[in-house]
Amino acid sequence: MRAGRLVSMMLLLQQRGRMTADALAAELGVSVRTVYRDAEALAAAGIPIYGESGREGGYRLVEGYRTRLTGVTEGEAEALALTGVPQAATDLGLQTELAALELKLSAALSPQQRDRAERARALFHLDVVAWFQRSEPVPLLALVANAAWEQRAIRVRYWRWKEPREVERDLRPLGLVLKGGRWYLAASQGEGPVLPYKVANLLAAAKTEEVFERPDGFDLAAWWAENLDAFDAGRYRGEAVVRFSPEAVERAPDQLDADIVAAIAKADRDEHGWAVATIPIETEWNASGELMKLAGVEVVEPLSLRAMMRQRARAVLDLHA
Repeated sequence: MRAGRLVSMMLLLQQRGRMTADALAAELGVSVRTVYRDAEALAAAGIPIYGESGREGGYRLVEGYRTRLTGVTEGEAEALALTGVPQAATDLGLQTELAALELKLSAALSPQQRDRAERARALFHLDVVAWFQRSEPVPLLALVANAAWEQRAIRVRYWRWKEPREVERDLRPLGLVLKGGRWYLAASQGEGPVLPYKVANLLAAAKTEEVFERPDGFDLAAWWAENLDAFDAGRYRGEAVVRFSPEAVERAPDQLDADIVAAIAKADRDEHGWAVATIPIETEWNASGELMKLAGVEVVEPLSLRAMMRQRARAVLDLHA
């Protein structure tokens, strides 16, 4: 633990030049007193570090000194794939390893390359959570990820929509997918098909003694793409013709599914800016609930959906009478 901290302190000074003890303590998550002790340890090990007192003081490395000691640990190697998604690293408990890895990678860059990397960091930020949503708590994510890494089966208690709500399963975890801020586990029961499980719905999980072999040719990204295609193919069971006001057209991307938004975007507008679109729907009950999110929406067909919209609107009026 301390050895890794000493390396991090040396790389911070190499990268940033002079740093105060307070700044180093904040970066390393330790006390100022610990920084003093670590500086003494580095000096005793032959690292040319020195301190300057006064307002412009702090710790420095001798001008021109650079170390190539940037070895990546196993945990940091695991975090490498998450360098662009810090929230994912946090969910998996790898935020410390990711920070250390980024520091080592930065130390290996030339000053010009480091400036470009810092500029890119300032210009681009990836937020994987959809609008009007928050990240779901996933306290068992790290355990599941570790089991997938070790190819160890897990016994889980899982909550699902249909009865019985809570079920127990012995699963072989094959990988994790982060979609729209939600984590999904790709897993099979023995030799059965690989199915998605929402990690936030895991009520309990524990690794078992079973060690399994990963199926030959299993590709997590390809499996997920096929899973999404199958989900979309089975989700939409009908169509509806709907008129959207200009305000509804503008708000649709924040409220409705992407497939519905795409259908609205292709629709012709009348002289008042209303769009008449043929949209895909799951069920009439689901469609009426989704369309009720927007003001300025009129269902043209089917008449049964139009009647359902009228029924739900009347229920709202009666509630507020």
